[in-house]
Amino acid sequence: MSDIEQLVLQATTEFAGIGDAAALEQAKARYLGKSGSVTELLKSLGKLAPEERKSAGAAINSAKEQIEAALIARREGIRYAALEAQLKAEALDITLPGRGLSTSGLHPVTRTLERIEALFRSIGFDVADGPEIEDDFHNFTALNTPENHPARSMHDTFYLENAPGLLLRTHTSPIQVRYMETHKPPIRIIAPGRVYRVDSDATHSPMFHQVEGLWIDEDVSFADLKGVFTDFLRNFFEKPDLRTRFRPSFFPFTEPSAEIDMSCVFCDGNGCRVCSHTGWLEIAGSGMVHPNVLKHVGIDSEKYIGFAFGMGPDRLTMLRYGVNDLRLFFDGDLRFLSQFR
Repeated sequence: MSDIEQLVLQATTEFAGIGDAAALEQAKARYLGKSGSVTELLKSLGKLAPEERKSAGAAINSAKEQIEAALIARREGIRYAALEAQLKAEALDITLPGRGLSTSGLHPVTRTLERIEALFRSIGFDVADGPEIEDDFHNFTALNTPENHPARSMHDTFYLENAPGLLLRTHTSPIQVRYMETHKPPIRIIAPGRVYRVDSDATHSPMFHQVEGLWIDEDVSFADLKGVFTDFLRNFFEKPDLRTRFRPSFFPFTEPSAEIDMSCVFCDGNGCRVCSHTGWLEIAGSGMVHPNVLKHVGIDSEKYIGFAFGMGPDRLTMLRYGVNDLRLFFDGDLRFLSQFR
């Protein structure tokens, strides 16, 4: 075997035993690099006699081609082996259960609002709506709230810059006013919607929801108010023995006025941490509509009478789902909200 044949055999054998791409390139340099064995043979052709140069050159070029072919083949082998290892490491286990697509759901406060609307529709109430940016008259004056009333304070109300007399409504009572302006008694409505006040803590948010109710007719009494609202609470919480009590209070747009409490839904009125061990939870404000309110909207207060109430569906949602911080509903944390899907 000639030296050239021996060199080819040595190179191909060495390449075949290499499993690393970097090591293969180092081996290539020993044979085909600037100082490699094949390159040195090509350089030596100039020292040969002309008649020997042609055959020696052909033999060296043939050896170079064989070594390059072995090098390319080994490169492909290493690349294929690396790909195989990667595919094995990253292969899918088709026996695992599929992850599936996550499903969306209604916000818990939206669920509560829909439940409230359905319950009041079932006893003949309509659902009214109105603008969230209100004027001074509908938000305050028409509701028997004079200009110097504390509710107009900048500390409680969001007023709009460069828009005198306009503000973000502080309650949904303006919806009732607008409805009475365009409808004649008998009137039975609830007015759900977003309202805004400068307040923020575990039980208050600058933006929150409110549902107010209104029933205007010729023979509406405080007994009707108690019956309607007690029936609503019992159906909402699915507790037929739930008790209510009405405590005297003051609201400028009702007279007489009352705060509504219900027996604690967590301890059934026996006393617990949620109700501060009183057995009662404050749930709404209410009263008989003040005659001045009816006069502002052109309804004869000598002929018609009615009651109104206002409650916070956010608080009802907290009680229904056992949530102790109102802000959780509006922080946008999907880990929390996904529980209600």
